[in-house]
Amino acid sequence: MRADVGSLDDLRARGWLAGTAGARPVCVFWHEDRAWALDDRCPHLGFPLHRGSVEDGLVTCHWHHARFDLASGGTLNPFADDVRTYPVELDGGRVRVVVEPERPDPERLFGRLGDGLEQGLKLVVAKAVLGLLEAGVAPAEVVRAGVRFGADNRAAGWGSGLTVLVAMANVLPHLDPADRPLALVHGLAFVSRDTRGRPPRFPLAPLAGGAVGPQRVAGWYRRFVEVRAADPAERALATAVAAGTPLGEVEATMMAAATDHLFLDGGHTVDFTNKAFEALAQLGAGEAARLLPTLVAQTAAAGRAEESGRWRHPVDLAALVGEASARLPGQLAAGRDARRAGAWDGVAALAGEVLGDDPAAVVGSLGRALAAGATAEQVGRAVAYAAALRLARFHTGNDHADWDVVHHAFTAANAVHQSLVRAPSPESLRGVLQVAAKVYLDRFLNVPAARDAERVAAGLGPGGLDDLQECWDRQGQVDEAGAVAWRHLAGGGDPARLVAALGRALLAEDAQFHWYQTYEAAVRQWAAWPPGSPEGARVLVACARFLAAHTPTRRELPAVAATAARLRRGEPVGADDGAREPAGEP
Repeated sequence: MRADVGSLDDLRARGWLAGTAGARPVCVFWHEDRAWALDDRCPHLGFPLHRGSVEDGLVTCHWHHARFDLASGGTLNPFADDVRTYPVELDGGRVRVVVEPERPDPERLFGRLGDGLEQGLKLVVAKAVLGLLEAGVAPAEVVRAGVRFGADNRAAGWGSGLTVLVAMANVLPHLDPADRPLALVHGLAFVSRDTRGRPPRFPLAPLAGGAVGPQRVAGWYRRFVEVRAADPAERALATAVAAGTPLGEVEATMMAAATDHLFLDGGHTVDFTNKAFEALAQLGAGEAARLLPTLVAQTAAAGRAEESGRWRHPVDLAALVGEASARLPGQLAAGRDARRAGAWDGVAALAGEVLGDDPAAVVGSLGRALAAGATAEQVGRAVAYAAALRLARFHTGNDHADWDVVHHAFTAANAVHQSLVRAPSPESLRGVLQVAAKVYLDRFLNVPAARDAERVAAGLGPGGLDDLQECWDRQGQVDEAGAVAWRHLAGGGDPARLVAALGRALLAEDAQFHWYQTYEAAVRQWAAWPPGSPEGARVLVACARFLAAHTPTRRELPAVAATAARLRRGEPVGADDGAREPAGEP
């Protein structure tokens, strides 16, 4: 396409011409006795570049003072992208800009994604994500880039950033298609926040030779984690991975170390471990050598719940869990034949027992279920459901910070459950006992219990999911959000629509770490129950209540992503077509 933007005389006299090539705004500058053509929107926030100034081969945008090379369009300011340049034809006194169809350049976009992650530039990250997806790059490859960046650029290893990114990758299929790019932006922005200003990671090499057996290496790993010796533990783990030890065996070893003590780091250790293996399920086992050793330092340093007085007095929960753990192998053996027959079906009833007030009965109920033929997945799901009910019944009269108390049990229970689905082992089952003890500890946060969502829904009258918006926009609409969710499901509404609506509510906020964890765990636990089950419905009610308790926020990140989308489409950013007063550099 050739777009005539004016006469050569006018260009020389004025110094610039502006016009359009189809729907694309373009401008031409006269500088150093020749014409230079560029997009007429600053790639940072869309300010018209023809209103900028040209000097010494650079055009400067007067809004945030981004500078661009006239010849290449390259920016000297990392917060702005490069601006597109075009050939110019001067023919018969007319100035024509030659605009060819833009070709996707994933390599450049991945480079810009790296720049945005490194420097904490959320707008750059958002534009890169949108560009990559428009170029046909699979979301998993965008996740892979973020996971690698997070793993390589945080000396402390796996943290909240990678957890959020993997959580968002897990829920992508459950979100509306229009919300999926934003979910990736949220996860990547969290990785950037978690790594910026931190030293990079220098991994330890595995032992050479490969002569050490996997069982011995597994013993080394647990031994060194036990004494908080992170470096030898990391080298042992790297050796196991390099030797090609099956991922299921590696996971069993790592979950064993994560459950050798009670509820490590408030449940984060089992959650981080589970998330790393979920990342491998999405990205492939080839990433194991990079990802798994990042977990070691946190696992070795994690606080151990038995060191806390509330786990020792007035009831010695550590002793109860330890005794119950010792009985697990025998109980698994007792229930082997019944488990093969698949006759046990008491998950919801078992969850009710886990919510009891007698800690010995709570912990003992799980072992009895295994001896009766329950599978590891079933007992894991029962404890996760009990933890979800703590959220569903959380009374708003409690201290607001106590939402995190019950949240930790729920997300840790989900992590143990997911791990048991992939790699069940007696050691991993100890995690179920530990989370059950945590659910017992949280019992007073349901005294009194919140009003049942079904009863609250009866007083709402008719309505739809749109009623949730008021719950996100006004503080304190906790019971109302749960009731709207229940009304939708009880009325035969599509639960997938509710799941997507809850995801949209999460992504519309400047969400914090625990919010992503809770939403993703709720989606996974809802999906673990049969379609239309009341148990799955109550899990979603719990999620709705949790989100409503924490909204609204400033909603800055979603606004940044919306700006990136408008810039990608070539739309004006400001109400006055971007011609706002110039501002200082960010």
